Amino acid sequence: MHTMNRRSFLMGGAAVSALLSDSRWLSADPLGLPIGCQTYPVRKSIRSDFAGTMKGLRAAGFTQIELCSPYGYEEFSSLQQYKPQELRRILADWGLGCISAHWAAEELFQKADQSIAYAKEFGMTQMAIAALGPWSPRTTETADDVKRFVEPFNVFAEKAHAVGIVALLHNEGFVSEYIDGKPVYDMMIAELNPATTKLQFQVSTKQQGYDAVTYFQKYASRFISMHCQDWVKDSSTKSGFRQVPLGKGVVDWKAVFTAARTSGVKNYFVELEEDPALMPQSVPYLRSLNI
Repeated sequence: MHTMNRRSFLMGGAAVSALLSDSRWLSADPLGLPIGCQTYPVRKSIRSDFAGTMKGLRAAGFTQIELCSPYGYEEFSSLQQYKPQELRRILADWGLGCISAHWAAEELFQKADQSIAYAKEFGMTQMAIAALGPWSPRTTETADDVKRFVEPFNVFAEKAHAVGIVALLHNEGFVSEYIDGKPVYDMMIAELNPATTKLQFQVSTKQQGYDAVTYFQKYASRFISMHCQDWVKDSSTKSGFRQVPLGKGVVDWKAVFTAARTSGVKNYFVELEEDPALMPQSVPYLRSLNI
């Protein structure tokens, strides 16, 4: 969620009105699931114009969003003015569902009870964390560190599970690194309690060697969510990649969604941080993708 350079973009009606004339958008989308959007890329415009930003996403064709915690993510702190049920009702009035959010480590490990209570009152069924361990690894971490990072997440997950909420591990930061050539993600999955935790795949980690299709097939039933990015190679960028709307880049989305369906993925969220204006442009492709 946080690895790339981003620029703010106010997602208003004018930004997407030109896209709405295409009636093909009313057709089915892959997996028959709501087309979702992670809100982290539009966090700046959420602060300045929450209503306009959300209405713009809905006008673009998104019907599901994934939030970030108003208490753990400073850019979302303006949403603290709403009680959880009130915020859910406001989103529903704008035609947006929300069953999931990302949370800071401190919220899940030091303030688990109040964070779970907020999610429960809101009506969420999923609580995700972007990474376990350091966001910028030192490359000196060991297999013992992996277990140490996973243990508190299992503790939190058990508490969440007790009230009907699924804990989700997202694979960025240290999670997408390697120790002695072994993928940390697999090491963490082995330590997670499958009875209380599920997984959310970050498609862009293919750039680090983590392929969505491979993981959906290898760990069938462990994944229920994914963040969707697409990109092209671009030597002029620091990373060597440049994000583009879904369907315009290197990702074989037909293969990804086919494997996602087999694995039991229940929700997916477009997340294009480099330029949030690319997110509405991804909807027509998703509408036309038949699996």
